[in-house]
Amino acid sequence: MIGWKFDNSYARLNELMMTKTYPVSVKNPKLVVLNYGLAKELGLDFSNLTEKELADFFTGNQLPEGSEPLAQAYAGHQFGHLSILGDGRAIVLGEHITPTDERFDIQFKGSGRTAYSRGGDGRAALGPMLREYIISEAMYYLNIKTTRSLAVATTGEIVIREKPLKGAVLTRVARSHIRVGTFEYIAIKKDLESLKNLLNYCINRHYPELKIAENKASAFLTAVLDRQIQLITDWMRVGFIHGVMNTDNMAISGETIDYGPCAFMDTYNPETVFSSIDEHGRYAFQNQPGIAQWNLARLAEALVPLLDKDQNKAVDIGEEIIGSFNDKYKKSYMQMMKNKLGIFESRKEDEQLIQDLLNLMFENKFDYTNTFISLMHENNPEIFNNEQFKEWHKRWSARLITTNKPLNSSREIMKQNNPVIIPRNHKVEEALRAANVGDLTVIEKLLSALEQPYLQREDIKMYQTISTDMQYKTFCGT
Repeated sequence: MIGWKFDNSYARLNELMMTKTYPVSVKNPKLVVLNYGLAKELGLDFSNLTEKELADFFTGNQLPEGSEPLAQAYAGHQFGHLSILGDGRAIVLGEHITPTDERFDIQFKGSGRTAYSRGGDGRAALGPMLREYIISEAMYYLNIKTTRSLAVATTGEIVIREKPLKGAVLTRVARSHIRVGTFEYIAIKKDLESLKNLLNYCINRHYPELKIAENKASAFLTAVLDRQIQLITDWMRVGFIHGVMNTDNMAISGETIDYGPCAFMDTYNPETVFSSIDEHGRYAFQNQPGIAQWNLARLAEALVPLLDKDQNKAVDIGEEIIGSFNDKYKKSYMQMMKNKLGIFESRKEDEQLIQDLLNLMFENKFDYTNTFISLMHENNPEIFNNEQFKEWHKRWSARLITTNKPLNSSREIMKQNNPVIIPRNHKVEEALRAANVGDLTVIEKLLSALEQPYLQREDIKMYQTISTDMQYKTFCGT
């Protein structure tokens, strides 16, 4: 009576692309957190289940009727190097159809070994799974396309990493788990028929408006590029650093996927890197647009056989589409920054005004999020006593006066684009430390505060503080 309605279309594709498998049963499962709001959106009702039944379900001891569990095969350029991968610790239970006819993958992460585990144990630890829960929900409320988290449950078992940790399973909800790396995998196999089928499948599932396109591969590549530009623009808007932008972590749907070593920038520095394995800053904050273009180029390479029968012409088509990225992104980025500054129509001096602000933020080590809060509310003495900022503020104020909209309109668009609360790294760590010793109240309060990220209020001041840890690092298993 929960309300599951499975229609597992991916399972009907070529078996080359998956391995049918089941979650490994666990000894002593216990539900940690359940996202009742998301459950309602999915048309699911867990209210009649006991705690034991919930724990058994969200660790895979019991499977919903209609599910067809499988691990997906895919490849991926990891830090620029191509590898054959696959779901090494994740299993897609199936595709749930909501009462509004939307299709979502339901996936377990940390549910045991699969055919693609490559020596790994297939398990996950409680801290990283709760971290994904927190960050993915924060991204959702920030109005950024993202996978979401339905539940986290502990397994009653220990996983060994640098030290023994509590095992856990995350239930992830996604438009799909098809990645750039999925296309790379099929291209490596040189299976043209499967490549065509995958393209048509993605169009039917994610881009149905392209069904009538004369060149479906070209139209698809362009559409994926446009969605990625919007996604990266939104990351830059809130200071989000993904940390591991491998091609297997770029979803065809345009959702943010995989919250491993991700973090949010405090002090503005375009070279900010948090990931411990990103030693050369490949995925630094300022590099994210360029890496997105690089990843899309790998998608174009995989699609070459479908872009045109003439390979030379196909390459030209792909290069033209990928080459459009820079101009499109710049236009998207400039519009986003003007929204953050309350500027409506465009003028040639706007680009310099924006860059000058970023420069003084960098030189003076201003906090990225709080600087824009200060512009909206003019309540930060540290910033407003800075002579460089005073000069820039005069120019910005003069620019707002010349806009075609009332000043109140500028303030309103700023409020819609500048969050007053983000999941600050030190606050996330604080919540995870508490959860690891059984105290979930810190996470609950943090999640509640993050649900209204654009509403300034007194009770969130504790979440707006800046960390003093300048050496903060994240890890793939963070």
